[in-house]
Amino acid sequence: GLMLHSTGANNPNLKRYVPDFDGTIGNNPNGNHWDQYRPGSRQVCVHGFIGKLADGSIATVQTLPWDMRGWHAGHKTGNDNYIGVEICEDGLKDNEYFTKVYREAVELFAFLCKEFNLDPMKNIICHCEGYDKGIASNHADVMHWFSKHGKTMNNFRNDVKKKMSGSTAKLETKPETKPESTFKSYTVKITADVLNVRNGPS
Repeated sequence: GLMLHSTGANNPNLKRYVPDFDGTIGNNPNGNHWDQYRPGSRQVCVHGFIGKLADGSIATVQTLPWDMRGWHAGHKTGNDNYIGVEICEDGLKDNEYFTKVYREAVELFAFLCKEFNLDPMKNIICHCEGYDKGIASNHADVMHWFSKHGKTMNNFRNDVKKKMSGSTAKLETKPETKPESTFKSYTVKITADVLNVRNGPS
């Protein structure tokens, strides 16, 4: 299947993750792109990134062959069986940027579904859905971002399906109606000797 991710960092530029191999991506003076052995000491490699080129336009850059195993899900099953694509996040509030990268992702996933004969309603998930299925690590992407712009993964899957059918209908703009939550807060006790806590979505 296909697994949609977002980077969890306020940097919409492709140059943060991809070296400027053709002069369109832009220079990364820090040299901390992902096209190197264990970037940032992590074992990470996705099949593609969606974000801004040097001129500000939105593009997809393929970083692995689509049929090669990636290292994006944080779990063997997700890595073995899913193509992983990252959308470069911004500050999560720019609706214009979100709309552009969302449309780019819809087009890319429609292409990949056709290429590999996948049903978008059954074979597309995001990272947090992968976690719910037990095939990915515990990350919130992409719903922590999509929800700020009235989108769900069901909207995304439906838009991919429309794109595959050649429909010229507008992409869904109304947020999906959700049932009222029955969640009640509770307290937990940490019993671990060592506990690492994130300061942010890094």
